[in-house]
Amino acid sequence: MATTKRTRFSRRVPDHVTDEIVNVLGAESKFFGFNELFEGIFDRLKERNAVSGGEEMLRLRAYEKLQNLVTRGMVEKDGKEYKGLDRLNEAHSSFDAE
Repeated sequence: MATTKRTRFSRRVPDHVTDEIVNVLGAESKFFGFNELFEGIFDRLKERNAVSGGEEMLRLRAYEKLQNLVTRGMVEKDGKEYKGLDRLNEAHSSFDAE
């Protein structure tokens, strides 16, 4: 049985939510509660006209991406508050371009 090799074009698009998490947490070295952090992310995404899917869906995506950054050791979690660590800039989409 012959198999055909399929080539697929895959383009990695910038992840705006993760980029804004990095921007907000990287701006100040303090702990943010999730609601305060989300407000900053949401405002920045509205300015860039990058909000899609509604606020609640964006809140879920932001929380999931934040937990991913905690797991990767880029964000410190203390109770229900979050603080960016030194490696946080590695999560920004412009980090790969350099």
